[in-house]
Amino acid sequence: MTLLHFTGIKGSGMSSLAQLLHDSSYKIQGSDVEKYFFTEDPLHERNIKVLPFDESNIQPGMKVIAGNAFKDDHAELKRADELGVEVIRYHDFLGSYMEQFTSIGVTGTHGKTSTTGLLSHVLGGFAPTSYLIGDGTGKGVENSEYFVFEACEYKRHFLAYHPDYAIMTNIDFDHPDYFKSLDDILDAFSQMASQVKKALIACGDDENLQRLQTQVPIVYYGLDSSNDFYATNIEKDRVGCSFDVFIRNEFYHRFTIPLTGDHAIKNALGVITLCHYENIPAEVIDARFATFPGVKRRFSVMEFEGRVIVDDYAHHPTEIRATLDSARQKYPDREVVAVFQPHTFTRTAALLDQFADSLSDADQVYLCDIFGSAREQAGNLTIQDLVNKIPSSRHLTIDDTSDLSRHQNAVILFMGAGDIQQYLEQFKSNISKEETA
Repeated sequence: MTLLHFTGIKGSGMSSLAQLLHDSSYKIQGSDVEKYFFTEDPLHERNIKVLPFDESNIQPGMKVIAGNAFKDDHAELKRADELGVEVIRYHDFLGSYMEQFTSIGVTGTHGKTSTTGLLSHVLGGFAPTSYLIGDGTGKGVENSEYFVFEACEYKRHFLAYHPDYAIMTNIDFDHPDYFKSLDDILDAFSQMASQVKKALIACGDDENLQRLQTQVPIVYYGLDSSNDFYATNIEKDRVGCSFDVFIRNEFYHRFTIPLTGDHAIKNALGVITLCHYENIPAEVIDARFATFPGVKRRFSVMEFEGRVIVDDYAHHPTEIRATLDSARQKYPDREVVAVFQPHTFTRTAALLDQFADSLSDADQVYLCDIFGSAREQAGNLTIQDLVNKIPSSRHLTIDDTSDLSRHQNAVILFMGAGDIQQYLEQFKSNISKEETA
């Protein structure tokens, strides 16, 4: 059997794909930087070999799957070229792989990972389902009927896919290092929509998604009653939401989800719509909702020394608002403290005012230094530019998180797509020392 070598195996999509293929009896190894990322844990659990980057990792007879963050001049990819070893990009491999299943791609600027996780969990209770989630989770199931995957719009990579269905959660301006404007993003999503084979499931509450045109049916879901599938009679409490679903103004079923916030209801509606299209009974959907454990780094809650700590991937103003909304619903009697690390200089610069506006909904804001990326290490602004726009916000450094200690009956939200978890762990360490002092 051909050995598949993953260059950049700790990437969230790459790690997920490596897990899925390993579970499906492929022979897998990979390489990456030696810095720890939470996406590597499931690789080690499966005893998948993870090596430091080195051109000597590349040997004749293997096939290389290359992460999209790495250019053709990467040492391993250059070595593969010299040896005549086939190199295939992550998105190209995935586009070909999914053709053997009923495939459902979940895309949108926000909510992809949460919706993909929920959909794969629900479908898995009905028929064998393999999945690839952007939180670094993947699973291959024998004799799978369905394949659920997260489809990222960055650099139009999702145009390598021609799924049977697509769920589109929203369209917003993001990735300003690549997309020139909202119209540029709309063009990419329009192309993606044109490649769907059976039906497009789209959130009709999003005005940008209303602009799409396709050759296949578009089924809209949302909170507004103008949608084909809509939620009403919504009840919220600290543990979740219950709501009636109507299909074209006819009552369908009442559902309950163990998730908070309007965005979670919309994500669930996308799943319900797809499942109805595939003739999956409402009772099956609702039963699977009840056992959904959530996905990694999406409102992941831990109790620590009397405080509630939340780890969340939110790195865009819309996502920050959704996370704050969930916190207010789940913990209405607690102070809400936002600890935010911006991700990439270009996004921070392009959305500076929107970041300030969304974060101002918190009771107290702490801002960490901007996290660069493999493609962008520096910019023309600093975190102080955002601090200046948010009254009473403070700059937080990894060396001194002591200011956070004064928030005792609080829910503290650590938000970001970089290494914000280092701040979280440092804060926990400091609290532990204070408690034992």
